[in-house]
Amino acid sequence: MIKGKTKSGFNYIIPEKRLDNYELLEAISDVEDNPLVMPKVLKLLFGKEQTEKLKKHLADKEGLISMEKMTAEIQEIFESQSQAKKS
Repeated sequence: MIKGKTKSGFNYIIPEKRLDNYELLEAISDVEDNPLVMPKVLKLLFGKEQTEKLKKHLADKEGLISMEKMTAEIQEIFESQSQAKKS
């Protein structure tokens, strides 16, 4: 199980089995060519409940979620896990 907290304050838990999922790998590889795959990546990575928590965390006063903020958050999570594995 991987636990962490982003700079914006989002606490996350990712079960190892979610990371060892070929469908997640496929979806991540598709994001660069098709950003519309991002919601699938989030659900495969976090599950529905934790994805909703992340969306609430990033939503502004009007309930809108910036794609830039969402992408930065996901990138930070992957980078922090990559750094942890190198340690």
